Amino acid sequence: MASSNSKRLGDLTAVCYRYPTFYGFEYQDSGILVLKGENITRDGELIEVDEPNYISKEVHDKYPNTHLALNDLVMSVRGEVGKVGLVDQRFTGANINANTIRISLKHEVAANQALPRFVWAVFNSKIGASQIRRLVSGGVQETITAPEILDILIPIPPLPIQLAMVAEMDAARIQRNRKLEEAVVLLSGLDAFLLDHLGLSMPKSANRLTYAIRLSAIQVSKQIGADYFHPERINALRAIQTAKKAKRFARLDEIADFHRDIETEYDPEQYLGLAGVQSQTGELAETSEEPGQGQSFRYCENDVLYARLRPYLNKVWRAERDGVCSTEFHVIHIKKEMSDLLPDYLSAVLRSSVVVSQTKHMMTGNTHPRLANEDVVDLLIPIPDEKVQREIVEELHKRRMKARKLREEAVREWDAAKAQFEAKLLGTEVGNESR
Repeated sequence: MASSNSKRLGDLTAVCYRYPTFYGFEYQDSGILVLKGENITRDGELIEVDEPNYISKEVHDKYPNTHLALNDLVMSVRGEVGKVGLVDQRFTGANINANTIRISLKHEVAANQALPRFVWAVFNSKIGASQIRRLVSGGVQETITAPEILDILIPIPPLPIQLAMVAEMDAARIQRNRKLEEAVVLLSGLDAFLLDHLGLSMPKSANRLTYAIRLSAIQVSKQIGADYFHPERINALRAIQTAKKAKRFARLDEIADFHRDIETEYDPEQYLGLAGVQSQTGELAETSEEPGQGQSFRYCENDVLYARLRPYLNKVWRAERDGVCSTEFHVIHIKKEMSDLLPDYLSAVLRSSVVVSQTKHMMTGNTHPRLANEDVVDLLIPIPDEKVQREIVEELHKRRMKARKLREEAVREWDAAKAQFEAKLLGTEVGNESR
């Protein structure tokens, strides 16, 4: 492919636009979705984020060049600069923000010259990434401007070759995502094993709209919210109290302390934000979240970090090292006298359905529902003897090792596919580069 032509991005695009700013406008709870840099992974995948932002249709309509269309490219130009995503049906009609640039290929180019999916793959190759990095300016706040990226060169082989290369990358991406999903299923599927080892049977979900409660129950709990007494939560508590293999049960504040030690000066690379913990699995996640600044909580190895925000996402991590984290985590430290309570067991049970059935009816707030400090202490935890705990933890470790192996394989195979793509862009085959 050494004879392939290269074209300036500016010759291929109809629109290369950065939103001026949203100054004067505030994000809303609903409306037109705003796609941010956090929506783009380092591999160029577009993902939904835990805290989406929206603007009004009135603001959206003022800037037609910011409206995302199918197969548009979106580049992050602030924060983690240079990530490029391809717009699919989920994000069609959304808007960009001031930290992203919308790139739209000319219709005739997309049909006859350069496939959007191929250009996207080029941007996510070393060849594209190296050109983007040369355009980055700024010290504390790195950025790129829209006019600068128009000079990026895109190799343009014949369409049949583009189609073949895109098909190979798509097949590799599907294989990678399949292994990553298998890893998630392995860990999130621990719930059935845990409940069985506790001898705990979860009742069917009760979706009743009306239910009665005794005044004495309200007086004892000092809660007046109806959802707090929802049958699903009450049934979960009863299931814990009658679990056959639970030696005892206890409120969370009876077995653990909550550490809220504020740190303002720390290495930003030590920071763990909410996006850094996977939902459902208890594993860390690759994240595009910027390093932390401002106030954070200090945590220690074997503390359990439990997300306050949207607890139904099940972001729970048993700390494998010391560090600092977002103040949106509850930092849970097992009490010294609870020497028979294993941190890995506590993190696993906090991710279990029997706890989620409690938390989903204890949250406060509509837009950003949280499990407040005064409520998290009331979570009821089943505690089996140490032998049962160890059986659950051993199964967790076994699944974790297998999941990590799958993720490593996925990364290795994906890197090989990208290297093959890059070699073909240069007109060579991997391992046969001219010297």
